[in-house]
Amino acid sequence: MAKRKPKTKKAPRKKLKAPSFKLSSQQKLVMGSFLVLAGLLLFISFISFLFTGEADQSTLTEFGSREIKTQNWLRKSGAWLSDFFIQRSFGIASFIFSGLIFLSGVYVLMNLNKAKLLKHWFWGILIIIWLSLFFGFFGNQSAILGGTIGFEMNTYLQDYVGKIGTALLLLFGLITYLAMRFNVTFDSIIKVFKSTKREIKTDLTELKDDLIVPLDNNLSEEAEAIKSAFEIPLDKPEVKQENKEVKPKTEPAPVKITVETPQIEIEPEIEAEPELEIKVEDVTEETSETNNLANKLVEDFGLFDPTLELAKYQFPNLNLLKKYDTEGIKINQEELEENKNRIVDTLSNYKIGIASIKATIGPTVTLYEIVPEAGIRISKIKNLEDDIALSLSALGIRIIAPIPGKGTIGIEVPNKNSTIVSMRSVIASKKFQTSEMQLPIALGKTISNETFVVDLAKMPHLLMAGATGQGKSVGLNAVLTSLLYKKHPAEVKFILVDPKKVELTLFNKIERHYLAKLPDSEDAIITDNTKVINTLNSLCIEMDNRYELLKNAMCRNIAEYNAKFKSRKLNPNDGHQFLPYIVLVVDEFADLIMTAGKEVETPIARLAQLARAIGIHLIIATQRPSVNVITGIIKANFPARIAFRVTSKIDSRTILDGSGADQLIGRGDMLYTQGNDLIRVQCAFVDTPEVEKITDFIGSQKAYPDAYLLPEYVGEESGTSLDVDISDRDKLFKDAAIVLVTAQQGSASLLQRKLKLGYNRAGRLIDQLEAAGIVGPFEGSKARQVLIPDLIALDQHLENEI
Repeated sequence: MAKRKPKTKKAPRKKLKAPSFKLSSQQKLVMGSFLVLAGLLLFISFISFLFTGEADQSTLTEFGSREIKTQNWLRKSGAWLSDFFIQRSFGIASFIFSGLIFLSGVYVLMNLNKAKLLKHWFWGILIIIWLSLFFGFFGNQSAILGGTIGFEMNTYLQDYVGKIGTALLLLFGLITYLAMRFNVTFDSIIKVFKSTKREIKTDLTELKDDLIVPLDNNLSEEAEAIKSAFEIPLDKPEVKQENKEVKPKTEPAPVKITVETPQIEIEPEIEAEPELEIKVEDVTEETSETNNLANKLVEDFGLFDPTLELAKYQFPNLNLLKKYDTEGIKINQEELEENKNRIVDTLSNYKIGIASIKATIGPTVTLYEIVPEAGIRISKIKNLEDDIALSLSALGIRIIAPIPGKGTIGIEVPNKNSTIVSMRSVIASKKFQTSEMQLPIALGKTISNETFVVDLAKMPHLLMAGATGQGKSVGLNAVLTSLLYKKHPAEVKFILVDPKKVELTLFNKIERHYLAKLPDSEDAIITDNTKVINTLNSLCIEMDNRYELLKNAMCRNIAEYNAKFKSRKLNPNDGHQFLPYIVLVVDEFADLIMTAGKEVETPIARLAQLARAIGIHLIIATQRPSVNVITGIIKANFPARIAFRVTSKIDSRTILDGSGADQLIGRGDMLYTQGNDLIRVQCAFVDTPEVEKITDFIGSQKAYPDAYLLPEYVGEESGTSLDVDISDRDKLFKDAAIVLVTAQQGSASLLQRKLKLGYNRAGRLIDQLEAAGIVGPFEGSKARQVLIPDLIALDQHLENEI
């Protein structure tokens, strides 16, 4: 039995692989070359048939005989193929077959989109049929223009609708082809005629303006010449009486001819009063010149397109996301009626009357809106939260008293059978697809089953917290997936910090498309706390550099700056460039605070306060929402917050400044606030295999040469290998070495106390001691390791250096 099991397992695997038509690189080279050569050979045989076809007709019946010679350039094969396609099939329209086969080879060799190739074949075959019919309409049975098929189809059609009907059908086929293939409409045809008429009229007007005849003694002869040119009956000009009083000047006056009216208007030049010359200094001359140059560049080259380097980049399609069978809200009428009766009975036990009640069904929660009778205090109903939960036997009841914007009180009751909100359903929604937000994020669906889409650029930063296993990692994946489906790699970059080292590793595959990193970093996903500190400080440098660019461009935010750069009003030679949005994602913020403390909190607080205008946005997630992690500085700069289920009301108040998160039911159930009201949302579920498919699809496409590089940052206590020159060492170098070897503790603060130094000089001494091999490298908040055990070994070490 043990031997039979692997056989039964292998059999279905072979069957699954059988229908796979995916070609390897070698197979693509062979197949593509074959199709290209086949197309060329077919074209050569068709060309030869036009000259040698009649002479080879007698040899086609004896194809197998080697003694029979043919005149086709490809001999017997060429004669037979060209006769089959041209004479017996579609006539000279068969040349398109050779082009289609050649094009197929090119598509296979270059691994281009096969859907476009099928489109070319579809329209190519249709035009072959139409051309065969068209040429057959004018040919006879022996002609090769339309071939046998074209002739026979024409004969068939003419037997039923005649020659006129066949011609009209051909015209209708041509109109249909142009409309479907090139989107030709009746309005576009009218526009073509109007533009042609306008061009003719413009030419006539220009010609009319050029015809200015001078007034002299030979006026009648000139008029006769104009008459013969335009064929217009033209009489001699009549000069009005009032013009006779004006003495003509020696300079002849021009005579203007208008085509519409066959009369000559004589406009003698008269002395006019001197005009007052007004001159205004143009204070915006430099600006207008710059704008004119920018407009000229836009006319010549168009707007700057940041996506041009990856012009063939394809966004992920919806088929990469899973469609669940349990999607869609199922209404359980019995459950609704039962919950309604229990709510009414519980409130009536406490002498609280209800004027009306209605239910709004969501994916995981149903909202019951009640209107109490007049005279009932709201606080009385809110205090019955636990009693209502007991009567309904529900996991968690949340009372909203009152619902903002409505004159009702809300009671949120979890459904017994919740439905999954898939990432596919929210991505495919019209609200997300048609959104014009800068950084749209589809978080999930609300209680009213509406897709909830927010703009990260307007938040401007997001704090995400909740207990372990309640959906934070899935929420982060939903945020990243939304941006991957909406933004081009040139428009947004991610900095991913993952202290757990397992949550965001899948996004390594899109490093050269979407990720940003330090210049000397090997991995784009940051897992080391030391690199986190350097990355955050590097991001602060990037922020300062961007603000400098905005100041020079006289812009207030990144949207204005990029719009100005696209319209070519900013010169790249001055350091200007297109600025992508940068999104910093920290998966576990509490771990960073525990290990690095102020070294992490300070740059994050600085970024949160200043970075919104220049397109740097922060998303911080933590499973420990305590006050020492989510401090007052963090909360003040993160107005947008998402709370998943927590275990206590204290944690809920830490995140949301109020209760409610402790009443959630978990599994992606969350509360969202942006400083105003709390919105309950069921987070969209995106599984790890779905993220893997998306990253594989993006990673397989052409990418940038490297990830987006952040500015280089060297910490104040980070060691350097450049201070190796003994002559450049500090005068207190040996004294500092003795202090650290004696104390066996390598820190700048110790040197400050013992040698009474400033922090900068102590930091330089630490760098020099590290370069000399006396202390170890920087280890975050810990003191450096001293590599020399005692003073005797120190003396020997220094003597060996000399």
